[in-house]
Amino acid sequence: MRLLYYNVITIDPKIEEELGVKRVSLETLLKESDFISLHCPLIPGKTYHLIGEKELSLMKPSAYLINVSRGLVVDEKVLVKFLQEKRIAGAALDVYENEPRLTEGLADLDNVILTPHLASASPRARRSYVALAIKNLLAGLRGEIPPNLVNEDVIKSRA
Repeated sequence: MRLLYYNVITIDPKIEEELGVKRVSLETLLKESDFISLHCPLIPGKTYHLIGEKELSLMKPSAYLINVSRGLVVDEKVLVKFLQEKRIAGAALDVYENEPRLTEGLADLDNVILTPHLASASPRARRSYVALAIKNLLAGLRGEIPPNLVNEDVIKSRA
């Protein structure tokens, strides 16, 4: 199997060789791939609607799109149209543009697989979430600032 990838960051050629992957342009990736799996952060102005009408039109009619990154990376209204018209073979989505709501028509398609945002739900990941929650809870019970506190303003306003 030929493995292509697109990334704004260049990987060391030695690592590419070890992994058996080749960096290509996004256009080349879309034109040549049978399965396109998205694993990128949402970066305003860069990855928002990274996959829209232009990009979907480059894909083979036999290709599948997989999104496990961020919902807003794919323009779902356009994706629904392409799936309805069988302009691409199918899609698998674990994240959604307007999560938790689904784009109209998406759930009615027989060429799409929808999962409830659980791509990261491995047993190892879940155990680490629990350990982190316990660590923060114990710190709070000891009167300490929890190590993963998000809203420090609340603590500071009580001091």
